[in-house]
Amino acid sequence: MITINYWAVLVCAILSMVLGFIWYGPLFGKKWLEITGATKLDEIVRREMMKRANKLYVVQFILSLFQVWVLAYYIAGWTDASGLINALWIWAAFIMPTVAGSAMWNNDSAKVSWARFLIQAGYQLVLFVLFGLILGMWH
Repeated sequence: MITINYWAVLVCAILSMVLGFIWYGPLFGKKWLEITGATKLDEIVRREMMKRANKLYVVQFILSLFQVWVLAYYIAGWTDASGLINALWIWAAFIMPTVAGSAMWNNDSAKVSWARFLIQAGYQLVLFVLFGLILGMWH
């Protein structure tokens, strides 16, 4: 029987929100705003977007809980490898190709597409490394 440490799942979901705040804020926020074109928005539009963002944060948190819960089952079921190795396989096989597709298939220049890919895939890589370490330790 597979057992999941729900505290580890909760910690990982919270961590995803904290890391996202740091990643898309102080670390890469200016570049991300430039890539998405948000720097061109006036202050009133930006404030309105931020008001609507709270509901999106709740949805994102619920999706993160689900994502980590599924990853925890995967890690618990595949005992031949560590939590970190399992998380890296999931990132490499599912997350990274999906992020690459969304970054490539748009009307952005190659430079912007690469920047979008590197920022998003980098965030997901760091996140999945942390997920794998936490879920592996608290397994």
